[in-house]
Amino acid sequence: MDELEVRRKRALFRATHRGTMEMDWLLGRYAEARLDGMDFEALEFFEAFLRLPDPELQNMILNKDDVSHPEYQTLVRKLRDFHGIGA
Repeated sequence: MDELEVRRKRALFRATHRGTMEMDWLLGRYAEARLDGMDFEALEFFEAFLRLPDPELQNMILNKDDVSHPEYQTLVRKLRDFHGIGA
């Protein structure tokens, strides 16, 4: 197993074991569907996103007006689109 595969598995675990069922579902389902297609750069970015606290992540995903971390705006939009959460 190469380093990229190990990091993908670790990211999947982190995405599916957040501590709240809602965040496990929001991040975990997205990770399950998208991690295999992520290269090193995209994976590093997703890993950094996963290091944010759950309340911040949940607010960014569910509150379209949240701009507390503008660097993640595109990723949050992809997550929202994936889950069909309003524009």
